[in-house]
Order: sequence, then C-alpha cells, then structure tokens
Amino acid sequence: MDVASIKDLVQTQFQFEAEWEEEMGRLTLPAEHILPVCEFLWKNPSTYFDSLSCLTAIDQGPEAGKMEVIYTLYSIPNHVTLHLRVMLDREKPSVASVSSVWRTADWHEREAFDFYGIQFEGHPDLRRILLPEDWEGHPLRKDYVEQTKYHGIQVKS
Repeated sequence: MDVASIKDLVQTQFQFEAEWEEEMGRLTLPAEHILPVCEFLWKNPSTYFDSLSCLTAIDQGPEAGKMEVIYTLYSIPNHVTLHLRVMLDREKPSVASVSSVWRTADWHEREAFDFYGIQFEGHPDLRRILLPEDWEGHPLRKDYVEQTKYHGIQVKS
C-alpha cells in the first residue's frame, strides 16, 4: 500500500480533515486523533507500521503561537515510511503519548518534553532525559533565555 492510499484509508476510518503533503509523505491531522490513528496504523495488517523511527518537535515561535510534533513511522514488512504531524498551541503544548503503541516513543517523547516543554498525556514516566531535573526552561524553544549560572557554575558569559 502506498502512502497516498494510507492517507485515504485513515481519512475514511476517522472522518476528519487532514492536510496531505504528497512530496513529503506527510499527513497533518488534528492532535486529538494521534493516538487512535497510530494504534490503527500499527494494528491494521495492510499498513502495519511496526516502527516509530523518530519523533521530533518544532517550535514555530511566539509570533506563530504553534508547535509541531512530527512522527516518522516505518513499516518494515511493507518498506513504507509515513510522516504524521500534529499542530499544538504553544502556550500549553499537549498531545497524547504514543508510548503504548511503540515503546521507542518513551524516550523520544521525553526528549521533546525536555527541550520544548511539550506534555505527552498518558506517558508512563515523563521527566527530563538529557538535562538535569532542576534545569530552568526548555532550550530549543525560540524564546528560551539561557540561565547565567547553574549551581554556582557560570553557564553563559
């Protein structure tokens, strides 16, 4: 099954409007549908996306007021890659965790939380993964202000 057919299958199954970018193989869907769509794509024998290769976030900045989360799915038996994207409100970025579908999402979601402050609802252990627990802010947000000292150590000159 090609990615355009997968897009049609998802839209038929879930009855929502989605933005399709064929050249990127990317489907932008409403954030509230990410978990059921991922479960469907994983469980459906005709798609069987058995791997979450990557989960990344993009901060579009304070002016846009939006953040993106992009999920890169891969079906090993079908040799197909599909990108799913959800748009989030930048003030309270939150989306359902997909760690119940793919265990690899656990660390990917923790990284997005650590660097962007995105909440993944239902995540089994959402805490920082690379920065110390008491680090201030989320350094990949466009409006991040680096602290000058951390535990008395000069961070920024």
